[in-house]
Amino acid sequence: MIDGERFQIPQQLRLQLLALLAQDGEQRVAMTYDEFLNWADEDTLAEWVNGRVVMTSPASLRHQMLAQFLTRVLTGFAEVGHLGIVISAPFQMKLEQSGREPDVLFVAEAHRDRLHPTYLDGAADLVIEILSPESIGRDRGDKFYEYERAGIPEYWLIDPETQRAEFYQLDGQGRYQLVPANGNGIYHARVLPGFWLEVAWLWLEPLPSVERTLLEVVGEPYAHYLMEQLRQQGFTSEADPDKS
Repeated sequence: MIDGERFQIPQQLRLQLLALLAQDGEQRVAMTYDEFLNWADEDTLAEWVNGRVVMTSPASLRHQMLAQFLTRVLTGFAEVGHLGIVISAPFQMKLEQSGREPDVLFVAEAHRDRLHPTYLDGAADLVIEILSPESIGRDRGDKFYEYERAGIPEYWLIDPETQRAEFYQLDGQGRYQLVPANGNGIYHARVLPGFWLEVAWLWLEPLPSVERTLLEVVGEPYAHYLMEQLRQQGFTSEADPDKS
């Protein structure tokens, strides 16, 4: 106590101290979620869990390529059907006791009100985590149960090292059940009706063309969508029936 009043650290200095304490990967001083958002920037590799900062490691090239592929394919599918929005990391998903940054997340159109400028306030409809040696424990452990408790309907775990993909969907009791690909190696998503993925595509080097993938998955509707996008960019064709 100083002159009978409690001494308070100025907010900016507190954030600087918290940042220094977080750098060792085991922050011991509690931080609110608002403080975490104010402290972290787009280059900060960290998540917020139970009032503590958890630092993460940079992603590998293969990890990034897979994330980009899935983001672009899911975005194309969602845009054709006006189903919602797909967002790739880094973007915060605020759950009851954590602020996670999934590699890819999908928010259905009906839940767009959960989106804020810097974070998603509540559960996504689909979360994809791409495993790395550093993240396996979190992705299969803490995050698995956090996402289950939060009621995220669908959770994909993609492991490029072992070339394994696991797809989980919530059952009627709110528990994740593993949903395998069918006999042809194809997985059908639940929260994106009509979307399917040939799992073997994920292990190809290089990864498949996004446009060819969408033409195979979506078919004619995507062809029309792609034509419209090209028209809006000023491209025309002699064979274009809508050309004036």
